[in-house]
Amino acid sequence: MAHAGTERRDIDAWPAWARLLAALLMSAVGGVGMWSVVVVLPAVQSEFKISRADASLAYTLTSLGFGFGGILMGNLADRMGIFRPLVGAGVTLGLGYIASAYAADIWQFALVQGILIGLLGSSVSFGPMIADISHWFERRRGIAVAICASGNYIAGTIWPPIVQYLVATYGWRQTQVWLGLICIAIMLPLSLAFRRRAPHKPAVTVNPTSEPVAAAATPIPPPVPPNVLQLLLIVAGVSCCVAMSMPQVHIVAYCNDLGYGLARGAEMLSLMLGFGIISRLLSGFIADKIGGMKTLLLGSVLQGVALLLYVPFDGLMSLYIVSALFGLFQGGIVPSYALIVRQYFPPQEAGARVGMVLTATLVGMAFGGWLSGVIFDLTGSYQMAFLNGIAWNAVNVMIVLFLMWRGRAVLRRWHGTMPAAA
Repeated sequence: MAHAGTERRDIDAWPAWARLLAALLMSAVGGVGMWSVVVVLPAVQSEFKISRADASLAYTLTSLGFGFGGILMGNLADRMGIFRPLVGAGVTLGLGYIASAYAADIWQFALVQGILIGLLGSSVSFGPMIADISHWFERRRGIAVAICASGNYIAGTIWPPIVQYLVATYGWRQTQVWLGLICIAIMLPLSLAFRRRAPHKPAVTVNPTSEPVAAAATPIPPPVPPNVLQLLLIVAGVSCCVAMSMPQVHIVAYCNDLGYGLARGAEMLSLMLGFGIISRLLSGFIADKIGGMKTLLLGSVLQGVALLLYVPFDGLMSLYIVSALFGLFQGGIVPSYALIVRQYFPPQEAGARVGMVLTATLVGMAFGGWLSGVIFDLTGSYQMAFLNGIAWNAVNVMIVLFLMWRGRAVLRRWHGTMPAAA
């Protein structure tokens, strides 16, 4: 009992903040798998003498592995804690990068990327890591989840120039070896910071015929049945990220089509990601004040506003401003889903359920990026693609409004039973 009490006192205390710092670093290092493949693809394409579409297979499999690995590794973390999945991730990332350096063709390279680097490696550093950190905070859960989720954006900021330098200096194969050694050297020692299991607080529910008892249920009733809520969050995650993908995936090509050049588009993308980090941190503070559902609604509405601004404004300075606003508005959306899951589902299911919702957001990004390209091919313009993103964003907003409406009704009924239950 004393041990359990000591663990409870660690929530929101310095051990939790120390773990969060380690999680941020782990996420920034482990996230290399999602970004390095983009940088080495031109060199891989040139050596294997294949088309750009064939070369992109490696990115596609990595993204799919990263997404579905979040569910698999989240489930493992629910059962055994995050420590062993992190050790496995460090080993498989290291071996995966080294093995990919000896790939004889694009299929070998893509399969190693998808399975070892995406599915079993980098995936542990995002959804499962966010779920683990959420257990260590209560009063400051919003900002803690936002900080942890920022690790993925930090990875996208620091790794591409490092990988580009290594490729230019040593070639892509030696670069893969170096990345594998770096992952092993940093992730394995850092994983020791996660040996302790998360201090779960037993959920309390009210039995109408007895005193409050510890149970596997959540203390706050969900707005709809749990499986329906999970499904709606998945649909919302896909919808919001179909909308989010339009600027993130196509801003470089859009700027080039407008005659501003690829370099200007790349600057806008970097600006977008940089403001996305700021957005995630701000949304964390906001979520601690108003909750995850309202923060999700706020971010989704503002994302729709930013997408709408892309339609009439296509001047160079206007695009810089709108891209900065887009990054500032949308960065807090994805972490809000994790907060909603932690509010309505038992903590013992957090890893798997957070993983499912975050995988849905990745599917939305992949599908939305492809769909925007199809719309451009059909219309010869990105204007309809922006309007398509706005429509998908509206679906997300409607789902959130419905859940908030249902949530208020359920809470009124639940509070109405409390006096009798007491």
